[in-house]
Amino acid sequence: MGKFVLERFGSPEELARAAAGQWLRQLASLAVPNYYAALSGGRIARQFLADVARGAQNRKISLLPVHFFWADERCVPPDHPESNYRLAFEQLLRPTSIPQEHIHRIRGEEPPARAAELASAEVCRAVPRNSEGWPVFDIILLGMGEDGHVASLFPPVNLAPAKQVFLEVVASKPPPHRITLCYEAITAAKQVWVVASGAGKENALRESLTARGQTPLAHVIRCREETRILTDISADI
Repeated sequence: MGKFVLERFGSPEELARAAAGQWLRQLASLAVPNYYAALSGGRIARQFLADVARGAQNRKISLLPVHFFWADERCVPPDHPESNYRLAFEQLLRPTSIPQEHIHRIRGEEPPARAAELASAEVCRAVPRNSEGWPVFDIILLGMGEDGHVASLFPPVNLAPAKQVFLEVVASKPPPHRITLCYEAITAAKQVWVVASGAGKENALRESLTARGQTPLAHVIRCREETRILTDISADI
């Protein structure tokens, strides 16, 4: 089983603030011209993204090297309330004036198969790839659902090899049609941070951190050398 690093915080606000601060410290010390990040949605993401924007502005940390991608997207237009892109744009990208050429949104308004194909092609053009052809993100920031899902990879875990970077899926919660990074792309990243927040997720997190866990998060952890888990879930794990 892969290694995980677990950090606990006392509240969602403390968790979002700490995760944002830790990421900003990395961004402040960047010595590369391009840095590739994939964002997620979810309840904790709104506060996290707002804290990143506020911290970058207050500490004058440049986000210009960062190319922003998404770990998953709902199949909705970019101005839809359920759009992960819209959330990130309103909370982070617009306040910090990220240039359009560094914003690589998933085109959720397209038919799902076409959206997955376009997103896969764009990430393969922009992000360096490993020897197996998968993009190597500098960081992928994930949430975790009540069933242990990450991005839009829902249980049961599908072990069939992915044919492209982004997949079309039908989720078990609304809105059902979504585009998600495949497991191979998530496990290839240099860093994966899982920001897990909220009541009702205790059992899923506990199972995900066991050697025989069957959740999508457990599969990610097993397939990586190290995964960081930042959480406000206080259950004994």
